[in-house]
Amino acid sequence: MGRGRQKAKATKQARDIKYYSPNTDYAALQRELGASSSHSHHDADDLEPDYSDYEDKYADQFEDDDEGSRQTG
Repeated sequence: MGRGRQKAKATKQARDIKYYSPNTDYAALQRELGASSSHSHHDADDLEPDYSDYEDKYADQFEDDDEGSRQTG
């Protein structure tokens, strides 16, 4: 095949790919996304530990940087 025929074939294939639009089953997509989001939400809650006991444990031991600069000025 000559270069012109190869280029024409490649152009035709590129155009076919560019303008290809498959039929989308939106109902199936909604079911799939609905099922995955509900499972991932519960899994994320179970994996994260509870840090509420450590929230302000060391807050009284250290001064904030803003408070120190106000006292010296």
